[in-house]
Amino acid sequence: MPTRARPTEIGPSPESDTGSGRLPFVVYILALGTFLMLTTEFIVAGILPDVASDLGVSLPVASSLITVFAIGMVVGAPTMTLLTLRLSRKRTLLAALSVFFVGHVIVAVSSEMDILMVARFLTALATGAFWAVSAVVAGDAAGSSLRSRAIGVVGAGGSLATVLGVPLGVFLAHQVGWRGAFWALAAASAVAALLVARFVPAPHAQAGRLNVRDALSALRSGRLWAVLLACLTTCGGVLAVYSFLVPLLTDVAGIPGMFVPLVLTGFGVGSFLGTLVAGRLGDRRPHAVTIAVPTVTTLVLLAMTLTAGAPVITVILVVLLGLFGLSANTVLIHLAVGYAGRAATLGSGLTVAAFNAGTALGTALAGAAIGGGLGLTAPTVVGTGIVVLTLIPAIGLALTSRARTAAPRPTL
Repeated sequence: MPTRARPTEIGPSPESDTGSGRLPFVVYILALGTFLMLTTEFIVAGILPDVASDLGVSLPVASSLITVFAIGMVVGAPTMTLLTLRLSRKRTLLAALSVFFVGHVIVAVSSEMDILMVARFLTALATGAFWAVSAVVAGDAAGSSLRSRAIGVVGAGGSLATVLGVPLGVFLAHQVGWRGAFWALAAASAVAALLVARFVPAPHAQAGRLNVRDALSALRSGRLWAVLLACLTTCGGVLAVYSFLVPLLTDVAGIPGMFVPLVLTGFGVGSFLGTLVAGRLGDRRPHAVTIAVPTVTTLVLLAMTLTAGAPVITVILVVLLGLFGLSANTVLIHLAVGYAGRAATLGSGLTVAAFNAGTALGTALAGAAIGGGLGLTAPTVVGTGIVVLTLIPAIGLALTSRARTAAPRPTL
């Protein structure tokens, strides 16, 4: 009697590979989508004083537009994944972009804070859904041998938002008003929707559809939960530092404020390049990437703690933090998609939720440490302590993978 075949380590059964080693054009279209998604997530921080002044509210009240978006991302990615199981992935992407468009139009024309909050929350739900589905669609389009690289390119689109999207949005806001930035994002999402409609492959037969019960069965995977823990700690540690990077640069390192944007750009460029490189390496050595990245990041954060008063060294370390800090995220998504089995989109959605939950947790802990009188270097201490925890699930996954690979295949 035949025994059950050993499951593959990473990813669902391979689709037809591209063969040429080149990624299909649709991957870059999806990267454009994630570029827009991350631009809208971060742009509010850059125009917060303008928003508060125009609406006649305080900065803390206006900052709730950032908080509600983060909550929407945590809730939206897995929830919208389950709610759209009956839709094809292409229709889900188009629905997400449609909600994204409407949400930005509402923000651009409304002056009521409550309405803006609802619009930002709905936009975050759409962002979470798009991010989760786009990673799976890109991986499927690229094929099994280029899956991690394709997801890396989609993730790099998000990284590029910090380098290009947010600065352009802030510049536009200063030229024509903050609402102009939201009109521009709405128009860009309409273009992205047309490209998705044209180039994302039409769905195959209904055979691959899941119901909610089948999708939730993926939650029984211990390796999936290990990946999610790694997602939470890696983002939590890095964002604990990044959220308070400006006062660290100006008040501790003594860097003039006029040079801070250049340092932040260095972080963004490093993040963009690191994501691309890690995505390429992740197809062949995913576990090596997910161990090496938090190891180097821990050392970088520890060095930032010890040399915070040295401006040149601090700038170099910030760039290195960008290069390594979040570069393994797309590889973690790649692993989660594989460990989720048939519920690949849910696995991707859960990583989005874990990343944002880690961001909220890390930022809150770092803020509490500063508020507790530990000084402006406290975030680097907190970040170091959180990131090093990533090594626990990362090493555990690597050992599990090695053990499964070494185990003899059952005979038929």
